[in-house]
Amino acid sequence: MTTMTDPPKASFRLSMLLYDTRYRSNTIQVVVLIGFMLGVGWLLNNVVENMAASGKTFNYGFLGDKSGYDINQRLLEYSSQSTHLRAAVIGLINTLLVAVMGCLLATFIGVIVGVLRLSHNWIISRLAAVYVEIFRNVPVLLWILLIMGVVSDSLPQPKDFRGENATATMSLGDSVAITNRGIYVPEPLFERGLGDVPVLGNSFEVSLDLMLILAVLFTGLFISSKIGKRANAIQAETGVRPTVWWQRLGIVAIPVLITLYALGFYLGYPELKGFNFKGGTYLRSSLIALWLALSLYTGAFIAEIVRAGINAISKGQSEAAAALGLRPGRTMNLIILPQAMRVIIPPLISQFLNLTKNSSLAVAVGYMDITATLGGITLNQTGRELETILLLMACYLAISLSVSAVMNAYNERTQLKER
Repeated sequence: MTTMTDPPKASFRLSMLLYDTRYRSNTIQVVVLIGFMLGVGWLLNNVVENMAASGKTFNYGFLGDKSGYDINQRLLEYSSQSTHLRAAVIGLINTLLVAVMGCLLATFIGVIVGVLRLSHNWIISRLAAVYVEIFRNVPVLLWILLIMGVVSDSLPQPKDFRGENATATMSLGDSVAITNRGIYVPEPLFERGLGDVPVLGNSFEVSLDLMLILAVLFTGLFISSKIGKRANAIQAETGVRPTVWWQRLGIVAIPVLITLYALGFYLGYPELKGFNFKGGTYLRSSLIALWLALSLYTGAFIAEIVRAGINAISKGQSEAAAALGLRPGRTMNLIILPQAMRVIIPPLISQFLNLTKNSSLAVAVGYMDITATLGGITLNQTGRELETILLLMACYLAISLSVSAVMNAYNERTQLKER
């Protein structure tokens, strides 16, 4: 009687790292990683040696020095005696301002134009196509300069609002002034405000009033979402959806209104004093031109994304909705667009990121964003080109990653869940 035994396992040999398919891929990855790290180390060592040869050291102490320059558009208090760090914060806020405004308006324009491109009316669809082809085939910098020129040359000057023979008047009950220098709108103020809290060594302040209002608003939105989910559960169980819109509206609006009343909220209106308007919130013409140009340019790309997303939905969806008696507008809002969002969101993220990065062209029209402050004047004054450029890159990277994270989270919620 014989017994069968397993053959002895081969011992590990170094040649197996290259010739054995079980180890080859890992070997290649390790070699590439080591090569990359050596390249980065050589580059950093080269930078350090060159900086030492020129008598420079790598540090960010200059951020605490006085900036010595003014910023024409700002949402926080700032003067030429403020630090470079505060100037960078003001520039970052200006970048975020035009990015958020641009993304909102570009999305609105893109959705409208994208839907109009699919219209059965030949004239409407052709006009939408002309808009898309014109704006997306001309560099955005040219649109920024063109719109800046139109705003500066076509709108009235502040002096045109003065006197009995005034050729221009304020809008919306004498509360908004539209001039070639910019737009003046009412400013939110508080009689019983809570004040500000300094952050990062008095580099900037955080408004407690704004934080309180946002906290109340987000709490109301959270409770409102819970009410909506409960209504969805009842509808799924019984087939009848309870009327909860008034509850959701009240839980959001009433606490905010009570908070505003408690803080003594009122509006400060702009007034013509001397050669210019005083008071209110000032939106410079450079901000308006940059905002409109980025929105119209990016909106053309978003329109094509929306059109492609809608075309990706089967026509049977529209035919089924029509068979149930739904009008085309309701079909688009309730059936087509919600499904198309699963196709639209991924490329839409790229357009939001492009708009944010294209805002760095603001320096062409004198809008002081973070590129003009930190990467422009601060760099020239301090000579810290490496530190400022690295910090500028980190700011744009943080903004882009934040936008991607938010949009990807929304994309995950809209994806179909397999069972």
